[in-house]
Amino acid sequence: MRNFKIILSVVALGALAACSNQGASSSGTKTSEAAGRVEAGPVNYTIETVAEGLDHPWSLAFLPDGAMLVTERTGKLKHIAPDGTATLVHDFASGEEYPKVHTAAGAQAGLFDVALHPAFAENGLLYISYAADQGDGTNTLSLMRFAYGETDGQPRISNGEQIFAAAPSRIQGNHYGARIIFLPGGTLMMPVGDAFHFREEAQKLDNHFGKIVRLNDDGSVPQDNPFVGKEGALPEIWSYGHRNPQGVILAADGRVLENEHGPAGGDEINEIKRGANYGWPTASYGLDYSGGRISPYEAFGGTEQSLVHFTPSIAPSGFAQYAGAAFPEWQGDLFLSALALKHVRHVDMNADGSLGKQAELFGELGTRFRDVRAGPDGFLYLLTEDESGPTSKILRVRPK
Repeated sequence: MRNFKIILSVVALGALAACSNQGASSSGTKTSEAAGRVEAGPVNYTIETVAEGLDHPWSLAFLPDGAMLVTERTGKLKHIAPDGTATLVHDFASGEEYPKVHTAAGAQAGLFDVALHPAFAENGLLYISYAADQGDGTNTLSLMRFAYGETDGQPRISNGEQIFAAAPSRIQGNHYGARIIFLPGGTLMMPVGDAFHFREEAQKLDNHFGKIVRLNDDGSVPQDNPFVGKEGALPEIWSYGHRNPQGVILAADGRVLENEHGPAGGDEINEIKRGANYGWPTASYGLDYSGGRISPYEAFGGTEQSLVHFTPSIAPSGFAQYAGAAFPEWQGDLFLSALALKHVRHVDMNADGSLGKQAELFGELGTRFRDVRAGPDGFLYLLTEDESGPTSKILRVRPK
């Protein structure tokens, strides 16, 4: 496995630049070049706290009994009971039993997504992605599969096995991707970010940087993947030319939709297609953090255009499509949690599958949002991210 290494000063500079996309306000401007003026959405909801005292929560999964599992980027997997009581399931920062989670101050590494197998009620299988230490000073995005259950009444994971590790490993702590979705037929997809420093690698098929991979549920490669048998290409790759994918969903109409960070602008919503090239860094609507252009092209032959792009950046994180009875006016619409502008972006889904008008929601809370989920109860769930310490929350959005 090749290791890309650069000098410490460049690592530090790059980490600061990468994080600025997630933490900086975009000069108060709240427009999209693709969609026009964005207005505040109607306050037809009330917000209640489900759990609090969380430390950089990143993702959540709904258990069949009404409880939840939540990951904290610092390494903890927690069980949240319906009454909000939190129980530690496993601390990946301990390095006990499983590869130790890699975390770094000021970077984005850590414990990421948690997802239930589609047949979880029968097989109890749980999938977790995280930045895993490799024991040689490098780390990589790892996908682990576990058995989930209870021991003496306490939630536990066991029989963990690594079913995928992104190659090559790196010393940096930025741009991982890491969201997990299951598809019809039992396969899964997971994006892998470009690690910030290796954006040119997103156009090459001999590595996982800037790719979306598709796997069987045991980590093996589906034989109908587009690059199986192609010389010099990794068979796990489904699509390429991505920067830092942050959310991926299977939409109700069967399309796979993904959101990703651009640099200074150029955040995107994409429809993910088999074998397609999404352009990064050959084509981008964003600018480099220096103010210069990444590329002279906003569109380039042979690459896909986004469905929507956000310039300036909203720094999208989680991604959900609403399907429930509580908010009938939201039926089928998309929701993107936004870090930089501290709101959730509501994007209308038109009857023909195109994306329509946009609105900002929940900005009155004045907080960063790390994830947004449509719950099985028909309500919307939000993960807040407080940079100051373990004071983040899980919030439930109900009709007013």
